[in-house]
Amino acid sequence: MSDRLKILLQHLLPKQHLTTLAGRIAGAQGSAMTLPLIRWFVRTYGVDMTEAHDPDIAGYNSFNDFFTRPLKAGARPLAAADFICPVDGAISQFGAIDDEHMLQAKGHRFTTTALVGGDAALAAQFRDGSFANLYLSPKDYHRLHMPCDGKLTRMIYVPGALFSVNPTTARGVSNLFARNERVVCVFESPEHGPFVMVLVGATIVGSMATVWHGVVNAKRTGKISEWTYTDQDIVLKKGEEMGRFLLGSTIVMLFRRDTIVFNPDWAPERSVRLGEIMGYSPGRAPAGNA
Repeated sequence: MSDRLKILLQHLLPKQHLTTLAGRIAGAQGSAMTLPLIRWFVRTYGVDMTEAHDPDIAGYNSFNDFFTRPLKAGARPLAAADFICPVDGAISQFGAIDDEHMLQAKGHRFTTTALVGGDAALAAQFRDGSFANLYLSPKDYHRLHMPCDGKLTRMIYVPGALFSVNPTTARGVSNLFARNERVVCVFESPEHGPFVMVLVGATIVGSMATVWHGVVNAKRTGKISEWTYTDQDIVLKKGEEMGRFLLGSTIVMLFRRDTIVFNPDWAPERSVRLGEIMGYSPGRAPAGNA
């Protein structure tokens, strides 16, 4: 099937209904479908269960429990770097923000203002800053972790479409990551200043959850919702879990100007793993990595 036809089908398919149905199936506890579905998924996508805390697929009561399975201790050691990769996945794009524009794919750009739901004041903090867009494929570990220490200040739920976020769709659907449903998490780092982690939804992503809130988009109301946490002390350390996707998707991170120098080994489409070096503060990269 050509890429153009794949994109056309996504425009035609009832994505909201498919996602709701997938969410119900994935969340069903003790269903007769659960074990066969997990077995098919592991075989089809080549999931490495030897890394899981519980490698026995019969030990999961629902598909969601399997999909958000924790890793066994020591499976992802944390690199000695200012910023670590927060997920297992692949690099979609990363680099400098041009004023407020970021590269989605060749021929497609999107803005920080659109990504964060239209909050121009929030987006302005990242003008000419840096971004990283990481894609989690079906086979990947689907918990999200902190790239550096941060104190949570805000969370914004932005309703939107539910296109797939795979590389084919990124090349064919304009403004994809600022068009899909997403959860914008705003943090303040004592060392690096404000940064944003945006969890982007997709077709059949049943929901997105954070460790401080639980499921954020359980009821899709079609309205922007916001929570502020300035009166709370929600602090997460580098490498600590911050959320998870109930079925896979993408995370986009925003950093202020002169905050991060990315790992020189990084490149679009390269596979990445939780805990590896994402970058350093300017002037602090080891010799040979600057």
